[in-house]
Amino acid sequence: MLTGASFGIGEALARELARHRAQLALTARTAERLEALAAEFRTAATEVAVIPGDITNPEDRARILAETVRLFGGLDVLVNNAGVGASGFFQEASSERLRRIMEVNFFGPVELTRLALPHLFQGRRSMIVNIASVIGRRGVPGYSEYCASKFALCGFSESLRAELVRRGVHVLLVNPGLIETPFREHLVEDRLQSREKRRRAMSAEQCARIIVRAMQRRTNEVVITFDGKMLVWLNRLFPRLVDWLLAKYAEKYQE
Repeated sequence: MLTGASFGIGEALARELARHRAQLALTARTAERLEALAAEFRTAATEVAVIPGDITNPEDRARILAETVRLFGGLDVLVNNAGVGASGFFQEASSERLRRIMEVNFFGPVELTRLALPHLFQGRRSMIVNIASVIGRRGVPGYSEYCASKFALCGFSESLRAELVRRGVHVLLVNPGLIETPFREHLVEDRLQSREKRRRAMSAEQCARIIVRAMQRRTNEVVITFDGKMLVWLNRLFPRLVDWLLAKYAEKYQE
């Protein structure tokens, strides 16, 4: 089962998994884009089901999972990819912005995982793949709520991996850096768009290939993009330097 499959990393990941002949249950809020993807995959003889729904809705979560199990006879892999973000400094934001981001990026995936576990325990080489972010490993200014949600998902993934290892369920944590997707078009709020420079990004297709390779190898964690890896390593080796650089970055946009 793949959540957030209608665009960006989710769409590219669906295509890459289809290339590997995976049986796919695709879910997102927009049924039209999912149906277009499904039609594309069916011509390649890939078994695919479209199950629209909102993972923040408890009834939708239960329905999506039940339909997946009914159609495919069980569940081997859950990919928690659905996510949303916002840009803008914390003091300018509302509590509603924080709650919306946490519901989509953390509470939704966690509760879907809770429902899925009994089925994953019965699956073959079962796996949970949580798509977090490199800024779930090092917070950056202007994205405080998004960082908080991804930090929470990272901590949950590490804890869950240790809890499930004896049950044969693996947990892969994916931390992408800057990926070329329409993510900005779906932000809850964007207060920095006019002031930020667009930087070179990795294609969603290359990102998806890296994720599938990590799934095949049952890797614990993968950080995607060179810049993302540099940020993580610099923060480990020289945290005060990274603090200073990011403070300067914040000052530039607060002038």
